[in-house]
Amino acid sequence: MIGWDDVYKLIASMFPLYFALILGYGSVKWWHLIKPDHCGAINQLNCYFIMPLFTFDFASRINPYKMNFRFLVADGISKSIVLVVILLWAKFSSKGNYRWSITSFSLSAFNNTLVVGVPLMHAMYGPLGENLVIQASILQLTIYMIILLVMYAFWSVNESLDQEVGPNDQLETDLEGNPNEDSMTRRPSLLIVLKVVGIKLAKNPNTYASVLAVSWAFVANR
Repeated sequence: MIGWDDVYKLIASMFPLYFALILGYGSVKWWHLIKPDHCGAINQLNCYFIMPLFTFDFASRINPYKMNFRFLVADGISKSIVLVVILLWAKFSSKGNYRWSITSFSLSAFNNTLVVGVPLMHAMYGPLGENLVIQASILQLTIYMIILLVMYAFWSVNESLDQEVGPNDQLETDLEGNPNEDSMTRRPSLLIVLKVVGIKLAKNPNTYASVLAVSWAFVANR
């Protein structure tokens, strides 16, 4: 049974995070200490420096030789079930599409494990809970997040090509009424799309941080 002491631990673990969020919101909305155009620079600082270092710090603590593989398999099965449900929705629903499928999967299957999950699980279950949520975050960062980025990259490439070509370019014909080969939409080869995806992944610092952290943990705990 959850007691008042457990509630206090949860509030104490979450208060610093939400206090920082309220300060950030108030600095822009109420006190005007930070201008809206400065938020982009702050987001880039978080994306390219703070979050990768934060991820490396937590992921490097784990012992990869003593991971709870039953828990990780259960996490993978739950994500697979969510993915199947979303694919069925996209196939049989008139409102289903590729973009909403990616967004729905990311919202349903992914969670903020490090920033929110670590303090919550540590407050409720101690070091065991913290260890499990870090294991889930490693799998999410090194496997599932990369797959999600690949899906986003594929969608982005196809969307940009559709905008560049336009719907009228596919309707041009020659004097005999046959489709003009020069004006027809030419989809890129799989190799070109994979190259674009690889470039996008190479620019993501969180990918490097998670892979380096796992490598460091393997060496440190061998």
